[in-house]
Order: sequence, then C-alpha cells, then structure tokens
Amino acid sequence: MNSAPRRVRIPRELHPVAWWIWAIGLATAASCTSNPLLLASLVAVAWIVVVSCRSDGFWSRSFKLYLWLGLIVIVIRILFRIVLGGVDDGHILFRLPEIPLPDWAAGIRLFGAVSRESLLAGLYDGMRLAALLIAVGAANALANPKRLMKSLPPALYEIGTAMVVAISVIPQLADSATRVKAAQDLRGGPPGRVRGLRRLLVPILEDAFERSLALAAGMDTRGYGRTAGVTGAQRRATGALMLTGLLGVCVGIYAFLDLTAPRWLATPMLAGGVALALLGFILAGRRVGRSRYRPDRWRLPELVVAGSGVLTGAIGWSVARWEPTIAHPGVTSMPEISMLALCGLLVAIVPLFAAPPPLTAAGRARRADLERTVDERERTVDDLEGSRS
Repeated sequence: MNSAPRRVRIPRELHPVAWWIWAIGLATAASCTSNPLLLASLVAVAWIVVVSCRSDGFWSRSFKLYLWLGLIVIVIRILFRIVLGGVDDGHILFRLPEIPLPDWAAGIRLFGAVSRESLLAGLYDGMRLAALLIAVGAANALANPKRLMKSLPPALYEIGTAMVVAISVIPQLADSATRVKAAQDLRGGPPGRVRGLRRLLVPILEDAFERSLALAAGMDTRGYGRTAGVTGAQRRATGALMLTGLLGVCVGIYAFLDLTAPRWLATPMLAGGVALALLGFILAGRRVGRSRYRPDRWRLPELVVAGSGVLTGAIGWSVARWEPTIAHPGVTSMPEISMLALCGLLVAIVPLFAAPPPLTAAGRARRADLERTVDERERTVDDLEGSRS
C-alpha cells in the first residue's frame, strides 16, 4: 500500500512586507504593556523567529546589534532614574550625595535617595523601549531590503527608496564590521581594545559609505526616480489632493478623539480625508514610469505571517484595554501573565511553523536538488508518453 506523498517545503524568501507587518504587530503589543514578563517573552519570541527564519544575507547579521542597543537603552533608563529620579518614598536601597541646584531648576533633583520602585520603573520603561527596537531589528534581519524597495507602490517610490536605504544602514555596518574585523585579525596589529577600536572604526565607516555610494549609483543607472511626462497642472492637482486629504484625516482624528467636537467633523471628515488622500495617492503613482520584473506574490505563508502580526497587536491592545492590571502591574506588585496574553505570545510565534525554510546555502542546495528531481520526473513522464505513442 503506497502512502500519500509528503508535501515538500521549498526554501525561499518570504515577502518582506509580511515580515514588517509581523514585526509591527510585535511592536504594537510591546507598546501596550509595561509588564516585564510579557516584554521579555516578546523579545524571546522575536529572537527565536529570527534565528530560525533568517537567511544568509548581509541584513540578517544585524539582529545582534539591535539586542545590544536594547540592553544599552535599559541601562541608560536605569541610570537616568538614579541621576534624576531621587525620591524619599518607597524602599530606599542607597543614598547618593545630592547636588544642590538653583531656584530656577525647582522640581529637579540630581542624585539623592534611590528607591527600589524607581529602579523598577526605569527597568520597565527601558524594557518596553528595548522591545520596540528589537521588533524593528527583527524586521530588518528577516526582510530583504532590496525586495522591500521593489514591493513599494509607485507613489511612495522616492520616499520608500530613502527609507530602505536608511533602514539598511545598520545591517551594512554590521556586515562591514564583520569583514573589516576579519581582515584586521589576519593582518595583526597592536593589541588593546582602544587601539583596536580606532583601527576598526574608520575602515567600517569608509566601507559603509562606499557601499551607500555604490547603491545610489546602481539605482541611478537602473532609472530609479525617473518620472513620466506629467504637466505642472497635474502635479499641482495631485499635491492639493494629498494635502487636503491629510488635513481632513487630521481634523477627523482630532474630532473623533475629542467628544466635545461636532460629530460632523469626526467620521465624515475622516472618511472624506481618506478618500481624497487615496485619490491623490493613485494619481501620484502615475508619474513614476518603471517596470517590475518578477513581482513578489502573496501566498498562504505570507498571509499567515502577516495575520499573526496583526492578531498579536490586537491581542496586546485587548490586554491593555480589558486587563489593565496584567498590562501595567506597577512596581509594587508581582507581574503576572493571563491566558489572553499567553494566546498573544503563541500567535506571535506562528511564523516559526508557517514561514518557508530560509534561503541559506543549505537551502539553496536543497532547492537545487528538488528542482533537479522535478526535472528528472518530468523527463521520465515525457519518455513514457513518447514510448506509448
């Protein structure tokens, strides 16, 4: 009895927008809570997904740098609490000599008593900001920046190009640091961390600068930024629609949040502003004349990964709305995790199982073997059909 054929998962790169939607969902959930257990769990989920799903591109090496940045942020927040957060309430851990300030700086204290509550508050705030940075770092380590630039709509092409170049700076610096460090180790040199840092810093910055210039030259050669023939009246009409739509969106959001404002300024103004902005968005896309070679398609794994990010952000907002003691436990009570928050963490780790295998060296070899096997089967079928005929 023949068993059913097992479905083979072909290694490939996931759509970069799907990774960014997933990371934005994690960042949204992190911004809605100050619970250290939830924040640490979100960081752990991001680390597990990045380690398991990243490719071998240069952008995948930047996640460690974001982890160090998150740790630095936490340390700085705690130091700020020690330097500027001296209070006489709570459980005093130690006292530092207080620096007197003039009368015009009333309300600000330098050093003084340091309490356990102030340190915990600084730790929680630092962990939340660090979780936001690490979520962005996860998107940078998982999404191919060049494919992200190719997937942007024409209306946002110039802005998107600048954004892609900006977010790829840290991955390029990480890749440059690895290559320059290996070259310096091979050449040898005077020992010492200070001298070694001085020998590394200038080549790293120079290499990153040269790669940025090469990227700009390559984009200019391929016609990036080339606009189609659009008259001045069409450009002014597009700009007027965009500005009017954005003003309508701002007024609608303000009226929607302010209950004392007239209701006709809320939903109708917001809907009209969005409609005008979308119309200007469509007209602005016509002035960019460029073709797209092999556009990235959205398949089931992309939809699952993006949906998990959206659902994670929604669950984080729901925990902050309906379970405030779980989302913000304070510094006087022990933080806890509810079943709803645990469901959000489980949803956030779905890309670990839904995303296709990463496109690494082993993945490329496996993909080549699969393609070779498929070609052999097709040739065998063709030979059998030819012999029968």
